[in-house]
Amino acid sequence: MKEKRSQAAILKKILGYLKKYRFLIALSLILAGISVALTLYVPILVGNAIDLIIGPGQVDLPGVLVILKRIVIVMLLTAAAQWVMNTCNNKITYFVIKDIRESAFRKLEILPLKYMDNHSTGEIVSRVIADVDTFADGLLMGFTQLFTGVMTIAGTLIFMLLTNVKITLVVVLITPVSLFVARFIAKKTYHMFQEQSVTRGEQTGLIDEVIGNQKVVKAFSQEEEVKAQFEEINQRLEQCSLRAVFFSSLTNPSTRFVNSLVYAGVGLSGAIIAIGGGIKVGMLSCFLSYANQYTKPFNEISGVITELQNAIACAARVFELIEEEPQPADDAYAAVYQHVEGNVTLQDVEFSYVPEKPLIQNFTLSVKAGQRVAVVGPTGCGKTTVINLLMRFYDVNGGSIQVEGVDIRKASRDSLRRQYGMVLQDTWLRAGTIKDNIIMGKPDATMEQIIEAAKASHAHSFIKRLPDGYDTVIGEDGGSLSQGQKQLLCITRVMLCLPPMLILDEATSSIDTRTEIRIQKAFTRMMEGRTSFIVAHRLSTIREADVILVMKDGNIIEQGNHETLLAQDGFYARLYNSQFAK
Repeated sequence: MKEKRSQAAILKKILGYLKKYRFLIALSLILAGISVALTLYVPILVGNAIDLIIGPGQVDLPGVLVILKRIVIVMLLTAAAQWVMNTCNNKITYFVIKDIRESAFRKLEILPLKYMDNHSTGEIVSRVIADVDTFADGLLMGFTQLFTGVMTIAGTLIFMLLTNVKITLVVVLITPVSLFVARFIAKKTYHMFQEQSVTRGEQTGLIDEVIGNQKVVKAFSQEEEVKAQFEEINQRLEQCSLRAVFFSSLTNPSTRFVNSLVYAGVGLSGAIIAIGGGIKVGMLSCFLSYANQYTKPFNEISGVITELQNAIACAARVFELIEEEPQPADDAYAAVYQHVEGNVTLQDVEFSYVPEKPLIQNFTLSVKAGQRVAVVGPTGCGKTTVINLLMRFYDVNGGSIQVEGVDIRKASRDSLRRQYGMVLQDTWLRAGTIKDNIIMGKPDATMEQIIEAAKASHAHSFIKRLPDGYDTVIGEDGGSLSQGQKQLLCITRVMLCLPPMLILDEATSSIDTRTEIRIQKAFTRMMEGRTSFIVAHRLSTIREADVILVMKDGNIIEQGNHETLLAQDGFYARLYNSQFAK
């Protein structure tokens, strides 16, 4: 019962997308009706032609020729109707798929980061690409064959009832067997196709992860480990796919067997009635043709139902993504930051990614405009989490974070994030030119401003050595650029914008020592008059900070400037001196 409700709910959602194209659907149905009517008219014309051929020397050739002309005209009209109908069906299907993909992508843009953290990239891609493609195949088959099949069944029954009720009863009595077989198999295959779709997403996720981290795999000699993992998933995919395909393929031969019984029943009963003079030979021929046309859609519909099970299983995964709880929208009266000086206050902040595992507790900090705040501590203590909270990638569980006295939860995310310039350890570059990647935060920047920012970040020299300088096209995530060069471009991006607040999270981790010294000088100039939050493992890079926060297990255990903390001879002093220990 739960499964039926689930499938009914998914079908209702699909109908919601189809509603927009009801005109095309109505036109498709009308053309399907015309196509079926004309197709069913041909056997009558053939039967009439047979009745004009009574025996040797008794052939009404002019009459037969007239009927043949009608058949040709009817077939041409049928072909035209089917062509336009198929065009409509294709338009409906791919318009709906376009709408679903747009809905999925729009949802990805507003999903909270915790969703991305809990789902692999490949699994999400599998839903938006592979699952939607499978759903498209099922939907197109449904439009192409389901409507036409149902109309063909209804039309042949009407024609047969008008011709001979007794023979029609033979057909009607055997038909339910075919429907029962198709329904039984379709019910069994739904869960199999669902399992296949989930396993395929798992496989796509692994492939995406391995390709994106191929250097790491090779560096740690994990080839065999990854291969074994892939083979295990591939084995499961093979088994569930074979099982689903095997059971779904039983539908066609099963319904064909029942359909053969229908054809034999019509032939036998029709022959007996014809011998008794109850029906002409031409009309019996027409009946046999109808019996064939009547049973053929059952084969197609059973195949469509099986394919629809697969399509619905895939649609369920896509709609699951579309219906994920989005990131809470900004309040209609949310404050908009415009002239920010850089005063930031964290008051009794509490946060954890998982409720059972507290991370940050009772975190209080007051930062004045223009101060440089460094955050240090062992891995996993919550340094990057503080950055995520400042940028409102995550909202605090307790307490508050204020910028210029306004709780950031009561301000628009867009205006808040425009006040920060971020340089992270993980670089992000998109496919495009060097210039495109630099002006991301300031699209109206002039070439002079771009070059000035690149010189300040010491990126200008390597950019000029590229084949087309600033117009050099790079691939996704920087293409062939080194990690250091990619990080220099990200630093240039911030140098160009120069917002009132800066976040530097291991910003020079991939840069050589000589360049780092130069960039530190550039950062010093850049940070003048700007509130800066610096996260670094190399403590030598944060000695000039106004305030150093020493974190451990989500709490601030020490606070002060470099000299003060060294004089305390506490955790920071041990952490700092460990860099020089032999």
